[in-house]
This record gives sequence, C-alpha cells and structure tokens, in this order.
Amino acid sequence: MADKTLTRMDLADAVHSQVGLSRNESADLVESVLGHVSDALVNGETVKISSFGTFSIREKAARVGRNPKTGEEVPIHPRRVLTFRPSHLMKDRVAAGNK
Repeated sequence: MADKTLTRMDLADAVHSQVGLSRNESADLVESVLGHVSDALVNGETVKISSFGTFSIREKAARVGRNPKTGEEVPIHPRRVLTFRPSHLMKDRVAAGNK
C-alpha cells in the first residue's frame, strides 16, 4: 500500500504544471472546485464526475444499536452520510494497477 497521500497542494501543483496557471491561481481553482462539490453535497445534490465516480448523500434512519462490550441497547440517531460509487473505468484502472 502506498504511504503517499494526495493533498490539495498536490492537485494545485498538477494544475500549475499542466495548465500553466500561476501557483496562486491553481490553488484558488482547486479550492473553488472542491467548494462547489462540497456545497452541492451539503444541499443534498448528487455529484457525478464522468469517468471517476458519483458522490451522493444517504439519509440513514434512527435505529437501536447494541454496545458489543456490555450488550446494552443504545439509540443511534438519524444522520446523513456521504457515499462514493466509483465508475467502471475507475474500478478497471485501479484493478489494473494491482498487476
């Protein structure tokens, strides 16, 4: 498993080197895109990025859970969770990297 994590700065550097924008403009562009994506998700919209995948929000209902240590029942409150479903192209590309 790789020890490297892709960061916002890495994305900004990639935009800088491939598109030719200044470093500040590249960082602003990355922040803007990520801001639009997160705003759409907060508003309950689905975000679909072609050849990459789909981000969506799921509403999870309240339910009763159990503490595995004590066996005590504990209420789990309703919540919204972020889900990601990769596209088939992304799945194939990741699988090909394992060879």
